[in-house]
Amino acid sequence: MKLRLATMALLTAVSTLAATAAHAEETAPPPAIAYSGSVALVSDYRFRGVSQSNKGAAIQGGITVSHESGAYAGIWSSNLAGWGTFGGPNLELDLIAGYKFPVTKSATVDVGLTWYVYPGGASKTAFAEPYVKVSGTLGPASVTTGVAYAPKQEALGKWHNTGTSAAAGVYDNPGDKKDNFYIWTDAAAGIPATPITLKGHIGYSKGNAGLGPNGTSVAPTGKYVDWLLGADIAVGKLTLGVAYVDTDITDAEAAYLQPNFSSTKDGSSIAGSKVVVSVSAAF
Repeated sequence: MKLRLATMALLTAVSTLAATAAHAEETAPPPAIAYSGSVALVSDYRFRGVSQSNKGAAIQGGITVSHESGAYAGIWSSNLAGWGTFGGPNLELDLIAGYKFPVTKSATVDVGLTWYVYPGGASKTAFAEPYVKVSGTLGPASVTTGVAYAPKQEALGKWHNTGTSAAAGVYDNPGDKKDNFYIWTDAAAGIPATPITLKGHIGYSKGNAGLGPNGTSVAPTGKYVDWLLGADIAVGKLTLGVAYVDTDITDAEAAYLQPNFSSTKDGSSIAGSKVVVSVSAAF
């Protein structure tokens, strides 16, 4: 009888310890530092509606380290071609840092800076762009509205008045500095009982209406609008995406940018409409 009682007491103690451990695991606070990232293959890398990969495919990926305080830092990269090479390199490297904080139960403010770097490219190609984003929900949709303002920098300056002078390597305004303004809104909403999420984007750029020291420009015609409509489908750990991307940049408006502002494959506009497909995975 004593052995039986001792055994029962031991089993009870073990069970209690196991339950306590499980409860502690369930209620354990999140780690102070978290990591997240993604990798993607896209049929065309469009930056604010303009192809940065000569209307060809690109491999992209990034990783972000976040602290429980709201501070974060990350890195994102993509291969480039054609217009997007910024004076020679085939790589874009974005260094990102910022701070997120809630303002209501459903809204978050994100303040940060992106440093666009093009390793191995022409001199004066890198530029910094601070941003502010507000994210929240609007009915069934998640919505983000942001403003990015890059102060005057040589990389954004109007060093070439035309694509002809850029092709000839002639600086019309060497050392010129310009700023750049971009405002945008992104929205996404899932279709109930399906793995499909609908998405949309619209943005407005205002900046240098010429070409920088690298023969390109963040706002190639000075002022323009870009937009996107599409959908994502979750398939296991992968996300398949399709989107219609376009701008209001006409061939006539971009004529002074030639021969730069066109695909080297067929001479077509790199800001024209296109359906872009992608496959990505987050981790």
